Amino acid sequence: MAHAVRMPKPGQMTEECLLTLWRKAEGELVAKGDVLFEIETDKSTMEVESFHDGVLLRHVVPAGEFVPVNAVCAWIGDPGESIPDGASALDAAAPTQTEPEPTADTARAPATQRAAPAGAAAAAASPQEPSRDPDGPVPAISPRARRLASASGLDPRSVAGSGPGGRIVERDVQAALAAGAALARNGELAGPTEDEAAPRPLSRMRRVIAERLTLSATTIPTFSVTVTADVSRLLALRDELRAAGVHLTVTDVVLFATAQTLAEFPDVNSRTDGVQVWPRRRVHLGLAIALPAGLVVAVLRDADRLGVVEIHDQAAALVTAARAGTLGVDDLRGSTFTVSNLGMYGVDDFTAIVNPGESGILAVAAAVPTPVVIGDGIAVRTLMKLTLSADHRLVDGELGARFLNAVRRRLEDATAVRRELASS
Repeated sequence: MAHAVRMPKPGQMTEECLLTLWRKAEGELVAKGDVLFEIETDKSTMEVESFHDGVLLRHVVPAGEFVPVNAVCAWIGDPGESIPDGASALDAAAPTQTEPEPTADTARAPATQRAAPAGAAAAAASPQEPSRDPDGPVPAISPRARRLASASGLDPRSVAGSGPGGRIVERDVQAALAAGAALARNGELAGPTEDEAAPRPLSRMRRVIAERLTLSATTIPTFSVTVTADVSRLLALRDELRAAGVHLTVTDVVLFATAQTLAEFPDVNSRTDGVQVWPRRRVHLGLAIALPAGLVVAVLRDADRLGVVEIHDQAAALVTAARAGTLGVDDLRGSTFTVSNLGMYGVDDFTAIVNPGESGILAVAAAVPTPVVIGDGIAVRTLMKLTLSADHRLVDGELGARFLNAVRRRLEDATAVRRELASS
């Protein structure tokens, strides 16, 4: 019996991947574990291995094409064996169309879906020229896309689908909402003026970032709360450790403190779709990493069980892999909460946007020497602002304030970090 080789689903929000290179030719022998082809997501490239022994009977799709997740890319079987009649990538992609909800431990990671082509996005968003009959039946639409359209008050009949068979998928609704917002701001379709240079397209990564942030801004009711932490003792400890050959960063300690606090506040480590809440049993902490092409969120798994030195080592490895473009699938998915640190860029304070599938994100600003009143006198202390952005469906202001103050206490208690280092 011939076995189908399907396009994997690297992340919860991924709908298709680019098949970049075939590593096995038609007619070539294949062993279980052999690399069959390479794929590219918005965050990295990766290899796809075979689960079967046999001969690669056929390439269903050529290199250089975008393929829906779970679609058949090839067939493996015995020499000369026939494959099912009419089998194609699109026909075989049907299992992904139900778009099941993720489990508590596989909630959304950094996005790897591809943006709809510019022409499709414009057609989807133009109320003057709807791509479908506004009085006709509702077109084929995925469950996620239907929920997002309903929550946003968007008529699916005005959206052009880019999924298999013209089906409307979530990214089509996101593109329509984003373009509709631009129309509301400008009163007309965006276009070049005589003062502008020739346009250049957004990179694939930047389009995905735009889609996901639009999804967050339009579907997640977010509030923010800020506290100021006195990190004078923490910086003194860092300098002391560096002199002893232990190189920790402020980010390492922030990650450590946040992971411990998430274990203490499980509601902040949950997710919701607005109807149900999925509490998470594990803390998978996302670390926002800036790259020349955009932003990725790499994941420290079971971060609350890691010591501060282990967090340093794993975070450093993730940053190195991200800059080299070698992050794996598991490095990019399943984060339950994210930390974004812009302190090294001298930012006084900022508000980050919650990643869909998470309940909050912590924005860390620069540590700044500041005169403060202590008793009857004035002293210079190093202060750092922390801003929590949270999904108000899960986290109220009081809970957010308690969570953020718990993080602050851990950062200000340098002796706790010293004790953890001594016990590791």
